[in-house]
Amino acid sequence: MKRVLVTGANGFIGTALCQRLQAEGFDVVAALRSRDTRFAFQGVRSVIIGPINGQTKWNEAVAGVDIVVHLAARVHVMSESQSGQIEAYRTVNVDGTGHLAESAVRAGVRRLVFLSSIKVNGEENPTTYSEHCLPSPEDAYGISKMEAERALEEIADRSEMEVVILRPPLVYGPGVKANFLALMRLVSQKIPLPLGSVKNQRSLIYLGNLVDGIQCCMVHPSAAGQTYLVSDDQDLSTPELIRFLAFSLNTKIRLLPCPPFLIRSIAASLGKSYAANRLLGSLTVDISKIRNELSWNPPISVESGMLTTAKWFQEERGF
Repeated sequence: MKRVLVTGANGFIGTALCQRLQAEGFDVVAALRSRDTRFAFQGVRSVIIGPINGQTKWNEAVAGVDIVVHLAARVHVMSESQSGQIEAYRTVNVDGTGHLAESAVRAGVRRLVFLSSIKVNGEENPTTYSEHCLPSPEDAYGISKMEAERALEEIADRSEMEVVILRPPLVYGPGVKANFLALMRLVSQKIPLPLGSVKNQRSLIYLGNLVDGIQCCMVHPSAAGQTYLVSDDQDLSTPELIRFLAFSLNTKIRLLPCPPFLIRSIAASLGKSYAANRLLGSLTVDISKIRNELSWNPPISVESGMLTTAKWFQEERGF
């Protein structure tokens, strides 16, 4: 039985991963920044590690561990000003990640799987991103994730610990928050949306597919030292996504035709340019590398993922 340490274990992705690994027979250790009474998996040992930075004490958490899955991070917040934020991101995402990796090396950990972000590649892009594209992060979060990747690669080069890096796009599924949850609320309220003329394409990944990809990278011999982009492998335009959500929520939605440039202009005047870019811009990824090298394909269809997410949404609201 392999012992796996999951950081950020009580988060959106971490909770689903712990459930999956426990069901698969792994010995799971959950690293939590503070006590969480809502996180109580029978057979999963929790270790309180406090704030994540360059001084976090990982000794208890990494003792006897074979694999580390590092999910914990200072995450991107849309409303957050970028000025002056880079050092705060670096403290957690760069210093904290590097210190964890050094502690894992000393403890004899064999492999560390790091959940990075497609933001390392960049933002809105007319062409499809692949692992061969040069990193071009545009915000403090993306820059910190890129720097964390480089720190891990340097540690792996001078140690025997294997590092695997995953860069997912937007993740959706039961428990989702932020933009995706806001969009589901709008669709459920049957509010007409001026997005009928949008012709973009975006890659997404369902939570269950991401968890499956993480587990594959934990154990596949060929994953060592590699970076992979992952997605559902079915890109959607914003109108297609909204129609999927409406169908999954068993409701109807009106998509009004409106020129995208006008939406961008209005959004900019309201200080909402970032949100508009996510709705109007394109960002797609090529998952050929992980498919060819690890024989990994997303096991859950977009239709099934949307239906499961919609069911959770309705149950949460007592529908």
